[in-house]
Amino acid sequence: MNIKDARFVVSNTEISKCPKSDWPEYAFIGRSNVGKSSLINMLTNKKKLAMISGTPGKTRLINHFIINGNWYLVDLPGYGYAKISKNERKKWELMIRSYLLKRKNLLGVFVLIDARLEPQNSDLEFMQWLGESQVPFVMVFTKVDKISGAEQKVYQDKYAEKMLETWAEVPLMFESSAETGLGRDDILSFIEEINKGQAKG
Repeated sequence: MNIKDARFVVSNTEISKCPKSDWPEYAFIGRSNVGKSSLINMLTNKKKLAMISGTPGKTRLINHFIINGNWYLVDLPGYGYAKISKNERKKWELMIRSYLLKRKNLLGVFVLIDARLEPQNSDLEFMQWLGESQVPFVMVFTKVDKISGAEQKVYQDKYAEKMLETWAEVPLMFESSAETGLGRDDILSFIEEINKGQAKG
């Protein structure tokens, strides 16, 4: 897929205020500071499309971007260890889950996972919830340029092992690096194939 145009549309906290659900939509989410904004900017070839911050929890809204005028990319608030109050965190969680369950044109969720870390309970629990809620998702391991290929395989295998304790099969996994551009073609080709399937349907 060649991204010719990527534009910000709207930020909000309510699903009722999201853009009209007339195009396929893909949401990106992960633990705070997983490199979500960097990945979105890499995918779209726009350095400042999504705002990058060294402060975990900076994204606090549902951010819609229209890509090539025919599908939406959505930047969701992160989960995990952002320094916010419990009440604020609860509001985020309700907002995110409401969006994921009710957005009719949402065709997939990209769950971003830091490739340098052992399996995190917050990631495993969130993906378990997505599965139980029948929300389709794939896994994207970020920052793979920061570790060796051998280390990366060890951590991916550990995630697969943990997930197979309760899953019949492991979800599709992508590897990515915002620094090198690794994963860009694979992720965009995946989206393109789903979009084509929708058009045929």
